[in-house]
Amino acid sequence: MTRPSRHVVLTGVIVLVSILWYVMWVVTGLGSVAVGYVFMPLATGVAVFAARALRRETPQDPIGRRFWRALEIGCLLVTVGFAFLAGAAVLSAPILPDMPLAGAVFAGSGLLTAIWAVARVPLGVQSRQERIRQWLDRTIAFLGCVAVLWHFGLLPMVTSGEQWTPAGLIILILAFAFAAGAVTKVSYIVGGPVDRIAVRAVASMGLAVGANALLDGKYGYNGILPGQTLFLPMVALTVSVAAYRQRRAAARPPRRRANVWLPYLAVLAVDVPLADVLFRPPGADGIPEGRIVVLTAAAVTGLVLARQFLVNRDNVRLLREREASEARLQYEATHDALTGLGNRVLFKQRLENVLADGPATVLLVDLDDFNTVNDSLGHDVGDELLIAFADTLRIATGDDGEPARLAGDEFAVLVTTPGQDRAVAERIMTAIAAPISAHRLLVHASAGIASAPAGTPASHLLRDADAAMYTAKQRGKANWVRYAAGMEKPAQAHAQLGGDLRRALDAGEFKLVYQPIVHLRTGRVVGVEALVRWFHPERGMVSPIDFIPAAERTGLIVPLGRWVLRETCRQAAEWLAEFGPDVLEKAAPNVSVRQLHDPDFVDDVRAALADSGLPAGRLVLELTESAVLRGHQVLRVLHEVHDMGVRLALDDFGTGESSLSLLRAFPAAIVKLDKSFVDNIELDEQGSAPANARQAVARAVAQLADALGLDTVAEGIENQEQADRLLKLGYTVGQGYHLGRPVTAAELTARLAAQQHSLPAAA
Repeated sequence: MTRPSRHVVLTGVIVLVSILWYVMWVVTGLGSVAVGYVFMPLATGVAVFAARALRRETPQDPIGRRFWRALEIGCLLVTVGFAFLAGAAVLSAPILPDMPLAGAVFAGSGLLTAIWAVARVPLGVQSRQERIRQWLDRTIAFLGCVAVLWHFGLLPMVTSGEQWTPAGLIILILAFAFAAGAVTKVSYIVGGPVDRIAVRAVASMGLAVGANALLDGKYGYNGILPGQTLFLPMVALTVSVAAYRQRRAAARPPRRRANVWLPYLAVLAVDVPLADVLFRPPGADGIPEGRIVVLTAAAVTGLVLARQFLVNRDNVRLLREREASEARLQYEATHDALTGLGNRVLFKQRLENVLADGPATVLLVDLDDFNTVNDSLGHDVGDELLIAFADTLRIATGDDGEPARLAGDEFAVLVTTPGQDRAVAERIMTAIAAPISAHRLLVHASAGIASAPAGTPASHLLRDADAAMYTAKQRGKANWVRYAAGMEKPAQAHAQLGGDLRRALDAGEFKLVYQPIVHLRTGRVVGVEALVRWFHPERGMVSPIDFIPAAERTGLIVPLGRWVLRETCRQAAEWLAEFGPDVLEKAAPNVSVRQLHDPDFVDDVRAALADSGLPAGRLVLELTESAVLRGHQVLRVLHEVHDMGVRLALDDFGTGESSLSLLRAFPAAIVKLDKSFVDNIELDEQGSAPANARQAVARAVAQLADALGLDTVAEGIENQEQADRLLKLGYTVGQGYHLGRPVTAAELTARLAAQQHSLPAAA
């Protein structure tokens, strides 16, 4: 058993003995009345030790320690004060003594200290509105308590024939004040450093003090001894119980619980003395003080009405806030947070409503190559572009339609004016012909238009508009197309192709083939370009022209490219281990721009080299000019890879607009002359002008690469004459069907083995 519980037991025993002694004294009349004055100081003395033990042994907030220290001091002062009274009782027995002046000073100081301690306990409220309402409630409750104590206690005591000493009168008035104030205050404590139930237990001592005061007021001299033995020792018991409760609640978080019943209970309380005044027989004493009771009752009633006004006002405010919150949630659920347009949910709901009553027309609008903006300029710029396009869409649509953002860079317009679908589409295309957004970006969009009669499911109409939009993209983008029957089949096939990619990756349906890169003078294989092929179980081999765009669009190009990179490194390392370090100078997989924007790309390259054991200098990453021209992020990634020792090849060189400037910023090691400059290059220098132009470009590229210390590779060589001409122009390495078609790893292994065996003979 903990110490606070021992204090509770001890004070409880004192209270019980005090009650039994009074009963015995009333029944038998034996013993001195002075004994009845001993129990109060004994019990409060135990309460002093209970508060001190709690304060010393239980960690508390500074406010909590201050409260219990004040309560300990208050109990100590009350103990001393009532000890003086007990001493006076011993000296004056059998006459009941008046409170000595010294005792009144100590006991009064103790009560004031207890009142001060309870008054300083935080209420646990923050807002000004809550404080106003609580002060109003506390005033109501205080007046109700005061009315009862005044009418039945203090007033009869003052108006009775008893001669009360000033000291005793002060003690009783303080007791009344503590009883009313303590009960009122603690009824509104909702949490804080002092346990709510513990501080209420402390405040309940006011009930014991008030009951004692009522006895004194009602029965005068005859009420003194019952108060001393039956009620006053309860004061110490409440303190001991409060200390025990605080010890148990030290580790528990406070619970907030509002007391809305106390003002109404105060109304009932004030009605009791009011009824006593109203129904008292005529001529009975106490008529003048009835005015005070009536005025108090009126004040309580007025304050309750004021409180109800505040409550009703708060309820109206809360109702408005709830309606505003529901409206905001409804708006957020049906509108796009970025652009403010309606979202897919709202658009589909509106479309279903229109189709329920009549025909409907829908435009689906998709920004062309929007991922390029995100990849090259960043997602923040991409978001700004979407916002600007949404504003442009609102203006271009005008009163003829309702725009919405369905997802990503896909928008829709529900045409509300019959026959204006073409006009809306043309206005949209015209509006984006000029740069938009703060970055003045020139964008293009593809749109699909579809109409449907009443009763058509909204999903079917959206599917038709999507098929038309896909057709617009297939026809070159930056235009709009109206849906026609059967138009959805290519789109469905394209969508199905994208869905098959994930399964194909998991099923291992992708294979690599290797096209030899050959030394033009000796015919020796010096490297390979890795090319991915898809062997579909039902369709057979799917062309890269079909599945690479789908992989780019779905983002699956990243895991596919990662697999190509790792497989190329593994196979190249295997060839080096089998045929020696001189067998291959380069193994070159192609890299897409989406891979370069993947945050794990550099780690993927590093892991592929580490896992395969391939030297970094033997790996060549082939990139197109369009992939390199994607901003600072891509260049940073390429420099990181270059710093690892991996070489970079600029594929299709000469076809872009910034080929020469690229070589200054891009850490290239190899340039590959595009096939378009190799075709017909074997024609005589006196031949056609196009042939002469191709030779001039090829010669210029070779000279530029030589000046910059770069290697060159000529692509698309289809006959020996082209190879001979390229040799004369300064090229030593090339690839093409004449030098070797893409073959499986096993077939290339056989060629490398044959090449290895022919080396001694050639020597």
